Amino acid sequence: MLPAGNRLRSSSDFARTTKVGHRATSQSLIFYGHINVSHQIGQSETNGPQIGLIISKAVGGSVQRHRIARQLRHLIKEHLTLFPNNTQIVIRVLRAQDSYTSDVKELARKLAAKISTTESTKQP
Repeated sequence: MLPAGNRLRSSSDFARTTKVGHRATSQSLIFYGHINVSHQIGQSETNGPQIGLIISKAVGGSVQRHRIARQLRHLIKEHLTLFPNNTQIVIRVLRAQDSYTSDVKELARKLAAKISTTESTKQP
């Protein structure tokens, strides 16, 4: 389970991350990532990246959606070190499958590479 400080909860943060952020996709998941500038300034009390999940009812019933959410939180926890502390990540589930392990690993690396490339071009 993710610590409370690593959970993305604000609807404005979700909207900003999905609209402005970078994207990495597979057939079953979409990862969105965004650098939160206010977190860099120190206006946020979180320690590490913040993660949010979007799992629509089209994926399955309540029990299945919650099982997928628990599985994704557990899998992404292993990859948090790839991202800067001020990163906000939203994971959108497109369809249900038995295991998301390989998708999470691949998409986390792709998204981290895109974010680090953007960060390195911004810094003097």
